[in-house]
Amino acid sequence: MSGPARRIAPPDFLATPEIAAVLAALPGARLVGGAVRDTLLGLPLGDIDLATPWPPQQVMAALERAGLPAIPTGLAHGTITTLAGPHHVEITTLRRDVATDGRHARVAFTDAWEEDAKRRDFTLNALSMTPDGAVFDTVGGLADLAAGRVRFVGDPGARLAEDYLRLLRFFRFQARFARTPPDAATRAALQAAIPGLARLSAERVWAELKRLLATPDPAPAIALMAELGVLAAIIPEGADPSRALPAESDPILRLAALLTGDPAHLADRLRLSRAERRRLIALRAPPPDPERLAAALAETPPDILAGRALLAGNPALAEAIRAHEIPQFPLSGEDALAAGIPEGPEIGKALAELRHWWQNTNCTANPTTCRAELSRYAASR
Repeated sequence: MSGPARRIAPPDFLATPEIAAVLAALPGARLVGGAVRDTLLGLPLGDIDLATPWPPQQVMAALERAGLPAIPTGLAHGTITTLAGPHHVEITTLRRDVATDGRHARVAFTDAWEEDAKRRDFTLNALSMTPDGAVFDTVGGLADLAAGRVRFVGDPGARLAEDYLRLLRFFRFQARFARTPPDAATRAALQAAIPGLARLSAERVWAELKRLLATPDPAPAIALMAELGVLAAIIPEGADPSRALPAESDPILRLAALLTGDPAHLADRLRLSRAERRRLIALRAPPPDPERLAAALAETPPDILAGRALLAGNPALAEAIRAHEIPQFPLSGEDALAAGIPEGPEIGKALAELRHWWQNTNCTANPTTCRAELSRYAASR
């Protein structure tokens, strides 16, 4: 095996007592994946993943001897999780793929770091680093990282066929890290892999799309998705990549901006949560009348109204909504009883009628005026 491609000062988090204890229990383990990539880019620490040539049972025994928890979160795939202070640390035995079906892989364990690197998705995720800062690169990931190039490890078509979710992951990584467009071979492989998306569960597709929409600037990657036919495949209801996306890293708000078709149909097809579904549908309604903000705020949450304003291209209105005090309906059940409304369903009916009347005043009627109107309502029954 060749030596390290680069040496850097070890990141501070490796020296924390909790992480140091894990590393001490597993001599020869290396930091892998996003933790190496983000360290080299100076980005905040995300997940901490380690790899080791040790078999999973040996990893578990070593952690337990060190007094550390050993949680078999993915034993069949060689993954053990331990706790290091606030961090969950995943430790995975070096692997090679034996068989894949476009969704999952059957793996065999290995002690060869090069084999493990070859099975990873992108070159910038195939780097490994020892605790003393020696960075190993067998697939050209350092050069791609420096160039802002998202490149599959080896043959793009083969990597995509191993797990078609990588098709969507590519665009998320393109949004986060790329400064150059994909080459012709990668573009062709991405297009050829589109039918494979049908083999993925709706939940996996939505989870990956949501992560893309949460990146700081997904618009260029989404435009590329549209150009290659990927966007139409995952949002057949209709999406317009030319629409301006809100600056907020809010996946539902950005999805509402993109979507041209039926939001309820998309939400059901991709199995959004109930809260996500409600919010997506609510955001697609027209923005409020600026002259009647109080009335709008009395019945609709301010984040929904502000989102509608942003989608309508009116950020000033969105700011006005956020700054506006939410009006409080001045009547209660006690007021209704005092006005002579009998207990039971009539109380709710009366308050609903009076709330509607109050909103029609743009919520300007004061408590005295509202109680007088309630008395008139009670007398007219």
